Amino acid sequence: MQVSEIFFSIQGESSRAGLPCVFVRLTGCNLRCQWCDTEYAFYGGERLGVEQVADRIRQFPARLLEITGGEPMLQEKEVLALIALLPSEWTVMIETSGERDLGRLPERVVKIMDVKCPGSGEAGRFHAPNLKTITPRDEIKFVLTGREDYEYARDFIGRHRLAAITPHILLSPAFQKTAAGERGSRQCQLDPQNLAEWMLADGIPARLSLQIHKFIWDPAQRGV
Repeated sequence: MQVSEIFFSIQGESSRAGLPCVFVRLTGCNLRCQWCDTEYAFYGGERLGVEQVADRIRQFPARLLEITGGEPMLQEKEVLALIALLPSEWTVMIETSGERDLGRLPERVVKIMDVKCPGSGEAGRFHAPNLKTITPRDEIKFVLTGREDYEYARDFIGRHRLAAITPHILLSPAFQKTAAGERGSRQCQLDPQNLAEWMLADGIPARLSLQIHKFIWDPAQRGV
């Protein structure tokens, strides 16, 4: 596996926000979202065997694991092998762009699947058959930069009747990007108050999701 980093932190988003979690961030992504906050994971990293990754994971005092990236499904074979090594009592999540086929993931895996909005620059890359793989345990996330993205997400949720598929629909304001080496300010591109008011006005069946790790630590900090 090509691994960017393995670390232990607080789950910053999703329905499990606030819980201690082990993160395995894999290297490589085939998308280039305008608001991406992990561009350092596009290249580089460390080559590790699946067993080595599992050994590192076991060193941390948690049984909640997130496999993320980059785009972890670019290393699908290794991801499936890693999941097979982990005890069944562990909760395993995978955060993915939704552009790759998710049909071969084991039932035990909690999928956190993005749907890219226009502000990402990657709208239209969503692999629609993935909706058939979503269960009530899984989560669908929209990262928003403004009103156009919100309306795109709102219409997508209604058109595909996502609330009938899963109760875990997340709307997350994108953070302002910072230059390499600069410390970031805790500022979202879309004011969370505006997003909350739009959601209330429309009665949208979704959760406002703020990346709490970026309010605890500097938004540009790695390993958290």
